[in-house]
Amino acid sequence: MTGVPDARPAAVAGSWYPADPDTLRREVQTYLAAAAAPPDGALAGLIAPHAGLVYSGPVAAHAYRAAAGRSYDVVVLVGPAHHVGFEGVAVHPRGRFETPLGPITVHAELAGRLLETPVVVTHPTAHGREHSLEMQLPFLAEVLPGVPIVPLVIGFQERSTIAALVEALADVLEGVSALLVASTDLSHFFDRDRAAALDDVVAGHVARFDTGGLEAEYERYPAAERGRYVACGGGAAIAVMRAAAARGALDARVLRYGQSGDVSGDHERVVGYLAAALGRFQRSAGGRQGPR
Repeated sequence: MTGVPDARPAAVAGSWYPADPDTLRREVQTYLAAAAAPPDGALAGLIAPHAGLVYSGPVAAHAYRAAAGRSYDVVVLVGPAHHVGFEGVAVHPRGRFETPLGPITVHAELAGRLLETPVVVTHPTAHGREHSLEMQLPFLAEVLPGVPIVPLVIGFQERSTIAALVEALADVLEGVSALLVASTDLSHFFDRDRAAALDDVVAGHVARFDTGGLEAEYERYPAAERGRYVACGGGAAIAVMRAAAARGALDARVLRYGQSGDVSGDHERVVGYLAAALGRFQRSAGGRQGPR
């Protein structure tokens, strides 16, 4: 795998989140402490946002609090590519991701097995400046220290790529204790009321574990507009929800919704954020009765 570095340096430390380890750890711990108690039961997957930590961190913390104290062999991160367009799904196949809180190791064996599938490729440029996965790492370092990752970036988030990724994950993760994480923000740069209305559609599909409905909503817009009206990582969310369902998840819980304007005070051009958990949870009145 010529051209693939062993170490992927932190690309947005010092801008999107603090580069100082103590400052970063305190901020992450503050957000986690303020997050609501998670649902009881087996946790198979998360959906979490990836904006600057001060904006999306308070929402993302609700997802990661659900993972705190659990045990996994690997965390599989799936996020969108913001800087390059390509076919398939790019894996960083070995080595480590550097963070201010220490390096996070890539699970080379599982990454290598995914590379044997038709949809997964190596594409170092796709990972070089990509923040969608990097913004998950401070939380993972805090709640699941020492657990290796498989970092996956989706290029063009088309139906065929999503389906192929779900199939690849089902094959490669069989018998493996894995936490699946979809990295996505929701609508981009609408006023808060329009954003809330658009985001409520997505949140409803997530809460109902309705991947077909979410996919239909995603495809209702031209490819270039899906990230603005639905979710920049809509394909990642659909793939993770379906992969979690294939691994036995029956329930989805929306844990938190927020907007960038909650922090910035600018409610004219906001970005929407959602935290959700996928798994088998204790039932509540009106809860989901299985994915579809």
